[in-house]
Amino acid sequence: MAKLVVMGAMLKCSFGMTPSSLIVIPKGTPTIIEGKPAATIADFAPIVNIPPFGMCTSPANPTVITATAAAGGVPTPMPCIPVIPAPWIPGTPTFSIHTPPALNDTCKCFCTWGGVIQITYPGQSLVSVP
Repeated sequence: MAKLVVMGAMLKCSFGMTPSSLIVIPKGTPTIIEGKPAATIADFAPIVNIPPFGMCTSPANPTVITATAAAGGVPTPMPCIPVIPAPWIPGTPTFSIHTPPALNDTCKCFCTWGGVIQITYPGQSLVSVP
């Protein structure tokens, strides 16, 4: 069963070199699970909700392209600045938190540079959804 995601969930990007931790900004009266605000699919803003993943290795990232060219074609990672144009998908259609669907640990979102961002730990251990 999928678990609902809360503040502090661990994230991984397929082109990032280090994990990151989800930041949930409480809105209105937040849903609290194990003392932490629950996330929705709308918690996808770069830096605000999804911090950088250390260094980026994506061959589609313009800074990586430039650094690789300057290094004579040797792949050269550069600092990650996530560019996330759309919410997490698919969400949890059976459970909403103040309108947007809740975020569960099977959801993914995508960086413009081709990275797939996944949840590796939901930040809590008790609350599952069908």
